[in-house]
Amino acid sequence: MLSSDTPGVYYQRADVSAPVVSAIRTDVAGFVGIASRGLVDVAMPIESWRQFQAHYGGFTGSGFLAYAVRGFFENGGGRCWIVRVASNDPLLGATTAGVILRSATRVVWRLAASSPGVWGNDLTYQWRETHAAQTVILPRWQNPAVTEVASITGFVRGSLVRLRQPGIQVLRVVSAVDAVNNSLIWQNPRFDLRLPYDQELSGLDADRPTMVESIEYTLAVRELGIPVAVYTGLSVIPEHPAYAPQRLGPLTSYEKMTTHGLVLPPTPEPVTIIELRPKSVLLSFDVIVESSGPLAGGNDGLALLEPYDFMGEDVDPSATFEEKALKTRGFRALDQVDEVTMIAVPDIHIRPYAPPLVSPPTCVPDPCLPGPETVAPAPPTSLGDLPPLFTDNQVFEVESALVDHCELMADRIAILDPPSSVSRNDQFGIGALTAWRARFDSTFATLHYPWLRVVDPLRHSSSATRDIPPSGHVAGQFAAADFTVGVHKAPANVELTWVQDVTVAVNESWHGLLNSSGINAIRVIPGRGIRILGARTLSINPDWRYINVRRLLIMIEKALRLSIQWAVFEPNTANTRGKLRLSIVSFLLSLWQRGALMGDTADAAFRVKCDDENNPPADRDFGRLLAQVLVAPSQPFEFVEVRLGRQDNEFEIQELAAFQSPALQEAR
Repeated sequence: MLSSDTPGVYYQRADVSAPVVSAIRTDVAGFVGIASRGLVDVAMPIESWRQFQAHYGGFTGSGFLAYAVRGFFENGGGRCWIVRVASNDPLLGATTAGVILRSATRVVWRLAASSPGVWGNDLTYQWRETHAAQTVILPRWQNPAVTEVASITGFVRGSLVRLRQPGIQVLRVVSAVDAVNNSLIWQNPRFDLRLPYDQELSGLDADRPTMVESIEYTLAVRELGIPVAVYTGLSVIPEHPAYAPQRLGPLTSYEKMTTHGLVLPPTPEPVTIIELRPKSVLLSFDVIVESSGPLAGGNDGLALLEPYDFMGEDVDPSATFEEKALKTRGFRALDQVDEVTMIAVPDIHIRPYAPPLVSPPTCVPDPCLPGPETVAPAPPTSLGDLPPLFTDNQVFEVESALVDHCELMADRIAILDPPSSVSRNDQFGIGALTAWRARFDSTFATLHYPWLRVVDPLRHSSSATRDIPPSGHVAGQFAAADFTVGVHKAPANVELTWVQDVTVAVNESWHGLLNSSGINAIRVIPGRGIRILGARTLSINPDWRYINVRRLLIMIEKALRLSIQWAVFEPNTANTRGKLRLSIVSFLLSLWQRGALMGDTADAAFRVKCDDENNPPADRDFGRLLAQVLVAPSQPFEFVEVRLGRQDNEFEIQELAAFQSPALQEAR
């Protein structure tokens, strides 16, 4: 700390080095689709297949989302964001199963499943009153506001207690615990610390011992007869640390999730408790009646699904919370998730089926162990409604809106799936597919063909496999390429995993036509497995032909935008411009050294101009600072020509890139 009065030498640290520009993560995907459980129209991060199962359930015949996410993680993906979609129709939309908990006089709480869906109908509960803390008030107490007890163990501020004498029962709330005097305070002497329930003891005989027992509740939850959760020590008093609607309240609201982000627990709670009493009656004591039984009223809300549920619409920043919640549907829930770099909507192509009703196996007890002679079989899983079949026009409506969203955000790409009608039947060749591709022209979209055939864990009666859109596997391979090499690596020519076959076999002639049209073919290569053999965007502009070029430029632009914010409000001097140029040059130099930029020298790979020439005094007077960045992104070899010839009694082999061959350039 400097002192203006004391003579001496003072050390003050000043950082004059240029701020660092760092590459950002590009492997995070976003998936929008149908799930059996989970919050609707809320984006949540998932980092493993098991975590997806915990939050969204497993495979379902109603949707492709689980298959896409499994394909993503199996092929190298590490993190993705999930948005579950469902209809919000007032009558047939998604609803949450629940049951009402009552006191002797009124409704108190609603015990509900943690998310909408028929899965909540498989839950059963048991609500029991417990007494974790018990003690005795010593006879001949004088002060009805503070009484000495035999033990204060288990009692805390806000504990609801029952005081009993023969023929007398009184309910009170502990205002405070006096550990020094071993006393319970019923009416706090400090007005600022009093609870709304503070009340002196009355109606009791001070000359007789008084039994004091706390009133808490234990909630046991089962799913299909299997215990899934037990909650103890739940309180009905809002000021208690274990107040049930606080401890098991609904998951974070839409506004908090989308604005501040969300860190999910490994396993979500299966149920929530919602307070139904108005604030005006919370001052009275409610003892909830013991009860048990199933939850009811859950619905998946799939029958009335429509394209709007997948794409929503843009929201005015000044809109109210209710307006935002109504319009932020489907992939619009990913607007505030900056780390997402690719989005897929596989369930717009859904071909649903209802899996057969198969009851869980009957438990046969060991005859050598004590227990009941017979064990009742578990009930079968509840089945909900199925989504509709979307027409090709509806599919195009959603996919074109997704492409527009990616172009507007300019930091992510759309991984599109071809319609089922052109991916399962090759009798008409690829004419329908190329006609579908002709509807799009964007550098922020890519299309892969055909669909994939995977082993169906649901074991449908008609087939052991299921045909699914390839977007999940494709996103996983994108992420794997980013991890192993970098975003500049073309995400292709790596064997796909968790796939048995493709729905249509693409031959050499078809592959050439598809590649020229910007459709990335997925082929079965004998001895090399199933591979993506294409890395093109849906753009007719040759400068943006390759998907890795588009994604590399997205990463560079976003990294620069995030890392040079320090320059705002800095002095408008040559020193600031020099520091800015140095930080950008250092970043691009590291990319060039890793092979992301083309050129034998750094000067050939990129250029950065930020000096007095492109920042004239007129612009500086307005507070403007311009940095011009030019880069030469690396492009993949799509064609390799191998020339084999004989010369002087020996063979000579040469490898030449296609763009070095005029004949191949004309063919492209």
